[in-house]
Amino acid sequence: MKFNTRFGYMLISAFALAAVVGCAKEKPADSAVGGDVKPTGQKLRIAVIPKGTAAFFWQAIDAGAQQAGKDQGVEIIWQGPDKEGSITDQINLVQSQVTNKVDGIVIAASDATALVKPIKDAMAQHIPVVTIDSGLTDKDASVALIATDNVEGGRRAADTLAKAIGEKGDVGLLIFQKGSASSDDRENGFLEGIKKYPNIKLVSTLESNDPQKAIDTTTNMLTANAGIVGIFAANELNGVGAANVIKQKKLIGKVKLIAYDSSPEELKAIEEGIIQATIVQDPYQMGYKGVITCLKAIRKEAIAEKFVNSGMTVVTSANLKTPEVQKLVNPDAAKK
Repeated sequence: MKFNTRFGYMLISAFALAAVVGCAKEKPADSAVGGDVKPTGQKLRIAVIPKGTAAFFWQAIDAGAQQAGKDQGVEIIWQGPDKEGSITDQINLVQSQVTNKVDGIVIAASDATALVKPIKDAMAQHIPVVTIDSGLTDKDASVALIATDNVEGGRRAADTLAKAIGEKGDVGLLIFQKGSASSDDRENGFLEGIKKYPNIKLVSTLESNDPQKAIDTTTNMLTANAGIVGIFAANELNGVGAANVIKQKKLIGKVKLIAYDSSPEELKAIEEGIIQATIVQDPYQMGYKGVITCLKAIRKEAIAEKFVNSGMTVVTSANLKTPEVQKLVNPDAAKK
């Protein structure tokens, strides 16, 4: 019988297509190794929402989150308020990501109370939410919190400042946002810690969360309280602002400064003797572990701990150049 070449090619193609489809049905998705895909073939999407995006601290969180996304084959959507600490903008971002049907959210809450409802609303839509850096008044509103023990950080700052000024004299405190859990916890820890030193008097507590405002606020504090011999600046922006004022006013060594976080400007100020110490967190790991924990919740895996302490280190000129501290302050050198 004469073979119909055209018919033969069609028949071979049909068998090949059936084999491919059959193989695709037989191969299960390997969700345990990452690279999860939705039924549509799209990657899982996790939105990471910081309080702001400009500060080095948030950029380190982004670096950790992006690395976790790369390791797990997950798309990371990085989006924060234009103005750091804007509660309304952050609430709008959460609601927008819920509308966009992301698979999970990782967020540093700008306000411990105001963010409870939008986060609960997201969870009600089966979108797991993990808080990092700053938690919520309702501890059960999110899947987990990954953060520094900021109360202890405030205590460590008080002890370090007390030692720097010889356990006597007037001091000032620069906080960054009333209502933010991290700011409130650092303030409370500092107040608790400084009470141990009867010869130290806290004469001024001011708030700023903007680079220029931090300069103005520090200037006002020192003008109104000429006897101040020490300041605790409770976040990166205040640390940088206070360091600039101390340098400009030629008060290096006369006004001791304890900062928080590890921006390049703060580390340079340590080398110059303007900042005596800074309480360094691990923002890279906050971002990394935040995404990994959120992914576990998406996969319905057990979350071992409700609160994960990401740790802190008091960094001074004495330990700044050690390998351990360099890994901490340089996200590119951080290891998982």
